[in-house]
Amino acid sequence: MILFNEFKREYEAIRTEIDAALRRVLDSGWYILGKEGEAFEREFADYLGVRHCVGVANGTEAIALALRGMDIGPGDEVITTDMTAFATVTGIVQAGATPVVVDIRPEDGLLDERLIEAQITPRTKCLIPVHLYGQSCDMDAILRIARAHGLKVMEDCAQAAGTTYHDRKAGGWGDCAAYSFYPTKNLGAYGDGGAITTNDDATAERLRSLRNYGQTVRYHHDYEGINSRLDEMQAAILRVKLRHLDTWNVRRRTIAARYRAGLTAVECLTEHAYGLPNYHLFVVRAKDRTALSERLAQEGVGTLIHYPVPIRRQRAYHGPCKDVPRTPTDDFADAILSLPMYPTLTDEEVDAVIRAVNQA
Repeated sequence: MILFNEFKREYEAIRTEIDAALRRVLDSGWYILGKEGEAFEREFADYLGVRHCVGVANGTEAIALALRGMDIGPGDEVITTDMTAFATVTGIVQAGATPVVVDIRPEDGLLDERLIEAQITPRTKCLIPVHLYGQSCDMDAILRIARAHGLKVMEDCAQAAGTTYHDRKAGGWGDCAAYSFYPTKNLGAYGDGGAITTNDDATAERLRSLRNYGQTVRYHHDYEGINSRLDEMQAAILRVKLRHLDTWNVRRRTIAARYRAGLTAVECLTEHAYGLPNYHLFVVRAKDRTALSERLAQEGVGTLIHYPVPIRRQRAYHGPCKDVPRTPTDDFADAILSLPMYPTLTDEEVDAVIRAVNQA
């Protein structure tokens, strides 16, 4: 069986480093808001080329707190993509704002920036481009729109750790960026975790308070904050993995190139020349996605769908009775299938997946 995700191989490759990091935390006796978290925040900010990184409990709360840190909340509208994990919308709602979704470009699944301005109203305060599957959105175009309308930009980098746009890492272009360290991510913890990055000193200071009950000094609460802190164990694990991230992303791109060269029976998504994707996922379009996934399962190849239901068709988004016209996002969602993609895949396994797909 070629699993869709395989975590044990990765751990075996870095076991000595991980075990030493965990022992360091246990020996310290300090588990929340300590030296490991501070060190990871510095190292991740340096890696991304930004001024500040604020570790939080998960990627969803990273989105919610980033919006609150920019003073976006009740009465405000936030524009994002119709093709994303529902966590993007959950974070917007948790901040008290109203999500507004726009369609995608079917060739890559990314937010179609040409459709943004039609959705801007006097209540619009922020744009959230989602760097879906690990490929950057067209940030130049999105930033031009934001500047023209006086809007904030928060990059959803949950799938984009190490992705580049032109000469800089994704996450360093907008006012803030939100990261998830869920175990499946390119930079994944061994549990939940997240972070917010920003170049604005005041926003970073507010975020550090908001994640810790709104405290600025212990037992003195200036904001209505929450408990959302990246614990020391996960921070120590992430520090180890960060050292390997670029190497792992290079391997992912090598696997993606092998897929692209060998797959003939499905359509690969467009890869843009404006930056390097990290290939968090390798997604293809198939004429009969259901039949293909079932046949691949019979052949011992694991697959998943990211994501089968667009946001505007989710009951939690539009309610049970709203009529939702069919869109290009629906066609995309009905055709996509994610193939195995992780750095420890061997060339032989990649070739086996290619053969299985082409035969199926």
